Amino acid sequence: MKLQSDPHSGTNTITGYGDGYVEINRTPYSHAVLLSSDGAIQKWGVQSFDELSAADFSQMASLKPELIIIGTGKRQRFPKPEILKTLIAAKIGFEVMDSQAACRTYNILVGEGRQVLLALIVEAV
Repeated sequence: MKLQSDPHSGTNTITGYGDGYVEINRTPYSHAVLLSSDGAIQKWGVQSFDELSAADFSQMASLKPELIIIGTGKRQRFPKPEILKTLIAAKIGFEVMDSQAACRTYNILVGEGRQVLLALIVEAV
């Protein structure tokens, strides 16, 4: 699915997504990413939901976002509470949803000027 974005806005936006890819600022990625509205697009070493660890959430917390949107792949799955402790201790809000919903939600929040981090799992086709 293609999404509209303002290429001159200076923020990172999701411009498309589908099976096995996400498109950020019109560049396709076929791997998991950590994406903030105004920061670098980082390759995220997670290949599947089952690989999520406390270290992944510590990495996210170190970026100091206001809110984290976690896209868990084709379906919504919830991480074990014990691996989320870093976010809870840092008082960083988070939402968990399937990756397509996460992309849409990220764009809405970025459009509102929020400091949001998208942690997106892109599942292989």
